[in-house]
Amino acid sequence: MARVGLTTERLVRAGADLADEAGFDQVTASALARRFDVKVASLYSHVKSSHDLKTRIALLALEELAELLAGALAGRAGKDALTAYANVYRDYAQEHPGRYAAAQLRLDPETAAASAGGRHADMARAILRGYDLAEPDHTAAVRLLGSVVHGYVSLEMGGGFSHSAPDTQETWSRILDALDALLRNWPA
Repeated sequence: MARVGLTTERLVRAGADLADEAGFDQVTASALARRFDVKVASLYSHVKSSHDLKTRIALLALEELAELLAGALAGRAGKDALTAYANVYRDYAQEHPGRYAAAQLRLDPETAAASAGGRHADMARAILRGYDLAEPDHTAAVRLLGSVVHGYVSLEMGGGFSHSAPDTQETWSRILDALDALLRNWPA
């Protein structure tokens, strides 16, 4: 029987905390069982496997990000919305590196469809309404936005910019200026 007080939500949150502390790749049922001082078997009445645990952490991260994005984008348009959107991802990755890594987990199509991931795409498309883009270009623009933000954040988190000037915040601001200019002048 599972230890009193052990719930799926509590396990997932503890797993997310562990991911932020040690890295998402270090999250296992064994590591989580040690954290709660229980046998691994005790966890399996709440999660099916380490993969199930990681999937639930990914879903938690996607939901947290979606909530932060919704709050940051409310009432904003154009470059202001673009900057708020990008800053939410960057700030979240810096504050919660393991959760951010979890949010990149490839989900099966059914789980992905039911996740907050769709809200992320909807919010990216909402930002694009502030630019004069035709509907067929929205997919390319959403992919560009995601690539730029995720690429920069991943390189920054991995220490890719630690040995060069200028300051990463200055570079980030310039990149967002360039992205805004590109979206305002999207090629025909």
